Amino acid sequence: MSFKDLGKVHVIIPKLVRDLESGKMGRRDFLRTSTLLGLSATAAYGVVAKVTGEDLMPRAEAQEPTRGGVLRVSMNVKEITDPAIYDWSEKGNVARHIVESLTQVGTDNITRPFLAESWEASDDLKSWTFNLRQGVKWSNGDDFIADDVIFNFERWLDPNVGSSNYGRFALLRGPNDGDTMVENAVVKVDDHTVQFNLREPMLALPESMGDYPALITHRRFVEEGGNLVENPVGTGPFALERFGVGQEAVFTRREDPYWGGEVYLDGIHYIDHGDDPGAWLAALASGQVDVLYRLFVEQVPAVQNMPNLVLLETPTAQTGVARMKVTEPPFDNPLVRQAVQKCIDHEGVLQLAYQNAGVAAEDHHVAPVHPEYAELPKLQQDYDAARELLAEAGYPDGIEITIDCVAQPPWEPNTCQVLAEMMRPAGINLSVNIMPGGTYWDRWTTAPFGFTSWTHRPLGVQVLNLAYRTGVPWNESSYSNADFDALLDQASGIYDVDARREVVKQLEEILQGDAVIIQPFWRSEFTAMQPNVRGFALHPANEVHINQTWLDIS
Repeated sequence: MSFKDLGKVHVIIPKLVRDLESGKMGRRDFLRTSTLLGLSATAAYGVVAKVTGEDLMPRAEAQEPTRGGVLRVSMNVKEITDPAIYDWSEKGNVARHIVESLTQVGTDNITRPFLAESWEASDDLKSWTFNLRQGVKWSNGDDFIADDVIFNFERWLDPNVGSSNYGRFALLRGPNDGDTMVENAVVKVDDHTVQFNLREPMLALPESMGDYPALITHRRFVEEGGNLVENPVGTGPFALERFGVGQEAVFTRREDPYWGGEVYLDGIHYIDHGDDPGAWLAALASGQVDVLYRLFVEQVPAVQNMPNLVLLETPTAQTGVARMKVTEPPFDNPLVRQAVQKCIDHEGVLQLAYQNAGVAAEDHHVAPVHPEYAELPKLQQDYDAARELLAEAGYPDGIEITIDCVAQPPWEPNTCQVLAEMMRPAGINLSVNIMPGGTYWDRWTTAPFGFTSWTHRPLGVQVLNLAYRTGVPWNESSYSNADFDALLDQASGIYDVDARREVVKQLEEILQGDAVIIQPFWRSEFTAMQPNVRGFALHPANEVHINQTWLDIS
């Protein structure tokens, strides 16, 4: 495709090329934005190579893949009944072999077509047309069609379902908490074309369609029982053979041709080794499994001393937030929240709780890896200010508070213990209530003060929509700010990274100023695998994409 034809994909893309040529836009920002606007990843990488002289295109391995073998993965196996309400990456990783998404975000943070073959956006980014792949079959023999897509969006945007997609796709519904999908928001043009009409512009629409709760189930999913385990109808390349929560998930490759091309593995076996990270690593070291879903930072030195294993690392926008529920005392008093915030040395927490394997955060949940990130002045630890704020809030003699957290991974309770030590000099006595994972996650949205891990999303506005927009299911702090919501609507539709950054800076300042969260750091992620595993890459959101993974059995 020549440069002069790029405007046929979207009117904005030629300007992005000029910004790339002038240096106003970086390579990664160009790749991410142009692909969201409908340019293929191959074409986008080609433009970057032509303009900059650098070939950044990910390369396939030179070795010819071999077919066969079962990939064994150590990972917690959680219930996967209804993809619409998934709240863990592990759930999506298992279900993704059965049901699939319209788009897929790669390890390079670039969004590519998947069940959707392509898309086009209107000039104002308010109307999007998605062209679905033809010839895709469900495992029950039905054709994959537009009705499947519309069924899922109608469910996601029903507030009674409780899907995180209610916030993810908020611009397809009414503006108020409890509103449903507006008329003509999702329109069937024909059997393989769907049009999305938003209240406001939204650049991240294709990217949001690749998140793990946005897996597309069959149009009769609810009618046929609404249980993916009992009725695993899907478009994916594998069939579910056995499944047990806390035990295993076993897949075999479907015999019928897969729309996505050749799949090399005969099967996949997820094995749940419990919550002890030592058991995971022992299973890998002894050859019982081929890949770990996740390796904790505390285990990295051990793997580095095992030359027979391969260590993988990637920087991410994964994090943990100590969030205060702003509707519950004493955290309904912003002075208390600000006093807590004044106690924290973010760099110190990173060093003590996560071995410096990341970067310090700024209490606003937008990461340096996000293109629209705006750096704010570093927060300073100030005990005098904290004591003054507490006194003004009515606690001149200090205050007793409790934070809930999970027992595993170790960095989460370790972080809470470091926070407690940092708060003590100001008269804030923080008790750390360490809970089993199942107990914590049963109450993570209701606890007055809780420490919650959040996975990576490619854009900052995606996270803000999921976690801090008024009324959305994952808004665990119950934060509600009309000005924040309006700015978030505005930022979500700005394609120009610099212009979006200016609005996101205001969002960061509001969230930081309201002291809703203590966010100590952004984490690097790690995993390890056997040396004969090929075509596997560590995804920044811990997603497992292994359709092209294979085992070197030579």
